Amino acid sequence: MEAYALLFAATLNAGTVLAIAALGLLINEKAGIVNLGAEGMMLCAAIAGFATVVHTGNDWVGFAAGAAVGAALAAAFGWLVIWLNTNQYATGLALSLFGAGFSAFVGIDYVQAKLPERPHYNWFGLGDIPLVGPALFRHHPLVYGAMLLAVGMIWWLYRTRAGLVLRSVGESPQSAHALGYPVRRIRLAAVMFGGAMCGLAGAYLSVIYTPLWVEGMVAGKGWIALALTTFATWRPARVLLGAYLFGGVTMLQFHLQGQGVQVPSQFLTMLPYLATIVVLALISRNPTWIRVNMPASLGKPFHPGA
Repeated sequence: MEAYALLFAATLNAGTVLAIAALGLLINEKAGIVNLGAEGMMLCAAIAGFATVVHTGNDWVGFAAGAAVGAALAAAFGWLVIWLNTNQYATGLALSLFGAGFSAFVGIDYVQAKLPERPHYNWFGLGDIPLVGPALFRHHPLVYGAMLLAVGMIWWLYRTRAGLVLRSVGESPQSAHALGYPVRRIRLAAVMFGGAMCGLAGAYLSVIYTPLWVEGMVAGKGWIALALTTFATWRPARVLLGAYLFGGVTMLQFHLQGQGVQVPSQFLTMLPYLATIVVLALISRNPTWIRVNMPASLGKPFHPGA
């Protein structure tokens, strides 16, 4: 039972990286913008956050640096696709490739670097409760922050005027523009928020989850986060659930190896990506259901006055 409690705790920890990134990308897509550069933004933010903590010793400054780098890269992406009307998919792929190469170049000097001693958490002494404590009450604050972010996004998207405006921009930017809303600025703000969340997820990965820096350490998590938005049909609660589902699949491979299960390690390593493909294939069997939930202008350029 202790092993299962630790597996559950590891699932929450692994799912947090996916949840933060996917919730940010959800806001992107609710505004009608698809950003395939999540992997690149997370890699650049991971090295930015790690390097900042190495030099300052402060994790929260590292998180801020990661979020700032993610937002800056997203702003460049937003300027290209929103104002210059470049293809969203091609620009996102270019950003992903740029991030992979740039982070590898910048991170050469940090491969052997070590972070200060990592803090250990035991919230209100509840971490000492058998089984429940290690599973739920020994996590980093951002693990709980991801859950609160999902709840806050549900309230903001469906209970506030600002959330309604954002959704209207994603559904019909021409109508929103006719009503006087600055569609381009709203889309840019959504893209930068998504970039900041991807950056925060990347910094969390290198500072807390690993904690170290190696080239390509995001290892496809940006692509899984992108798939999660479709898997969740653009609903924050489902994004959170999906993130923990994929986090559990990721941790299951280590649990099975620890239990001595005689399965090739390569097969266990591919489980998270195999699960992603299977889920997307199952969802794609009902295209009508996707169209009903997908923002109507997703991936489509907007030209004021057109």
